[in-house]
Amino acid sequence: MAISKENKDFINGLIDYYISESESYTQIARNFLPEVESIPDAAFGIITGCVYSGFLQAYQNQQQIPSLDDMEEFSQMIKKNASLIKKSILNPTKTNSKNNENADKE
Repeated sequence: MAISKENKDFINGLIDYYISESESYTQIARNFLPEVESIPDAAFGIITGCVYSGFLQAYQNQQQIPSLDDMEEFSQMIKKNASLIKKSILNPTKTNSKNNENADKE
């Protein structure tokens, strides 16, 4: 079973949202200093964890359980977007304005 188009669209929307709000999640990561050694890595983990939680919630709302194939496909979606997520954390203003420009064109 593959992730449905609706769920893929939802996940991609979550990724776009968290990229646009990366400064907030970077600030959350800063709140854990000195325990956190890398703020960007912690923010990345928070963002991907939030997207993962949304992925699982979408399945729960549909009264389904994601298959191993679904989980692997989700992981590939995150990997595909990892550099964008990381760039938004390291340079949020540039990345967020690019995402907003792309959204305006759609």
